[in-house]
Amino acid sequence: MFQIPSRRLFHTSITQLSEFSHIVIGGGIVGVATASELQQQSGNNVLLVEQHDNLGQETTSRNSEVIHAGLYYPKSSLKAQLCIAGKNKIYQAWKSGNLPVDLQQCGKWVVAQDEAEEEYLHKLELNAKELDVPAHFVPIDKAKQEYPLICADKAILESPTSGIISAHEFVSFHEANFENSDGTVGLNSKVVGVSYNPGTSNYTVTLDIDGEVMEITSDNIVNSAGLFAADIANMILHQEKHYSYYYAKGNYFSYTPEVPVGQRITDKLIYPCPNPNASSLGTHLTLDLGGQLRFGPDLEWLDVANANEIDYTPNPRNLQPAYEAVKQYFPAITPDSLSPSYSGVRPKLLSAAENKQKFADFVIREEEGFPGFVNLLGIESPGLTAAWAIADYVKSIYHR
Repeated sequence: MFQIPSRRLFHTSITQLSEFSHIVIGGGIVGVATASELQQQSGNNVLLVEQHDNLGQETTSRNSEVIHAGLYYPKSSLKAQLCIAGKNKIYQAWKSGNLPVDLQQCGKWVVAQDEAEEEYLHKLELNAKELDVPAHFVPIDKAKQEYPLICADKAILESPTSGIISAHEFVSFHEANFENSDGTVGLNSKVVGVSYNPGTSNYTVTLDIDGEVMEITSDNIVNSAGLFAADIANMILHQEKHYSYYYAKGNYFSYTPEVPVGQRITDKLIYPCPNPNASSLGTHLTLDLGGQLRFGPDLEWLDVANANEIDYTPNPRNLQPAYEAVKQYFPAITPDSLSPSYSGVRPKLLSAAENKQKFADFVIREEEGFPGFVNLLGIESPGLTAAWAIADYVKSIYHR
C-alpha cells in the first residue's frame, strides 16, 4: 500500500481516455471488498481512495463485529438478501480455508421477558423460515441450566448462524486480494469534487492529498464513502435529487465485574427484543474474540449537520439507561461494572421519526443520467456481514 504521489504516476493506456476503469471512494470494509472484486475482473484498473491514513478506520472499526444471520429484515429487502449472502460467503470461505481471519460461529439468543416480546419472537421465527435462515426456540428450563445468569422469562429464539469476526482482519483480507491483483490504494486522499464529462462519458475526481490538489479521471465511480456518502453523491447530483443523512450514535460499554461472578455467563451473543420499528436491535451482549463481554450499541440521534462534526466520545449519560436495559436479561450486572468504552455512528437516510414509521433499506444503485456512477447509501448494520455480497452486487451492475 502506498500514498498517491503528488504527481501522476498512474498506469495509463493510449487506447483509454481515463486513468482508471473505476474509482472506489471510501476504504471501509464495503469499499475495500468492492474494489477487490472489481479489480479481479479482466481489464479493470481500479483505484481505491481513502481520506484517512489507513483503511477501515471509521464505521468498520467501530461496531460489534457481529456476523448477522439476517433474521430481522423483510425478505424483499437488500438488507436481507445481502446479509444472508454475505454471511454465507464468509462461512463458506472460512470453512474451506480461503478466509484466514479470526471468527467464531458462536450463535445468539434473542430473549423475551413478557407475552408481547414472546409474540415478537414467534413472528421473528416465521420471518427466519421465510428467509431460510436457521432459528429455533430453546426451552427455558434448558437455558437456565446452560446459562443460569441469563434471564429470559418467556422465550428464547436461538440463531445458530450468528457469529463474530475480526473486522480488522476482514479488511486486511480484501486489501491483500486487491493489491495482489494490482489494484491501487490512495491514502490521505480526500475527495473534494466529482464531475461528469458528457463528451467522453467519464468522470473527473478532485482529490486533496495532504494539501495538494489532484484531478484523476475514471470511467466509473463507486461511492462507498460511508458517513460521507451523501456528501459525495451531492457533489454530482442535481439539487432536486440531493440526499440528506441523519447520524445515529451507538455507545458501547465494557464490563468488569465488581465481584468475580464465579461461573460462565454465556458463550453466545444475547439480544433483547427490539422495540417496535426501532432503529437498532437494542443494547445487546456481545463477545470479542478473546471471550471478553461488552454491551452495546445503544441509540443516540445526533444533532449534527455533517459527519465532520461527530464527537465519538462515549456519552457517560447513557450509562444508566444501558444498565437498565442490560439488567433485564442479565440481572447480576451492577451499575459500577459498566464503563463507557467506544462508539460508532450509523449513517441513516431516514430521520428518527421516519425510522419509527418505515423500514430503511440499503440504497445501492446506478444514478439515472450518470452512467457508471453507483451510489451506496445508508450502509449501516448489517454492513460488515453484507460487505462481500454488496461487492458482488456492485460488480453485477458493471459486469452483467
